[in-house]
Amino acid sequence: MERWLGRHSEVIYALMRMVVGFLFACHGAQKLFGALGGQRQLSNPLMVAAGIIEFFGGGLVGLGLGAGYAAFVASGMMAVAYFMAHAPGGFWPIVNKGELAVLYCFVFLYIASRGSGRLSIDALARKRRF
Repeated sequence: MERWLGRHSEVIYALMRMVVGFLFACHGAQKLFGALGGQRQLSNPLMVAAGIIEFFGGGLVGLGLGAGYAAFVASGMMAVAYFMAHAPGGFWPIVNKGELAVLYCFVFLYIASRGSGRLSIDALARKRRF
């Protein structure tokens, strides 16, 4: 499988980055705008900060514009969210309902380590400079 999919790894990475960024931005849209069935959470400063990081960070990751930095911030935010909101409910993420926070944390850490990739606005901007 790796021999076939390996040839397409840049496209697969870009699709993953775009989907993860878009889904993360949707969480931010819920908190900031009450969109997509969510409720605005503007009365809690932590939720406002989370919404801003999710909405704008997710957008930057999805577009591939400073994705490494945005993903690093998002990864840290998800680690904090897990330990503040989920870990007190038990050790196992599946029990304390924190598996999505853990998953986002590690996916964003991977994106932070890899950067925007070849199929991104960052890569397009680099090509235009030279």
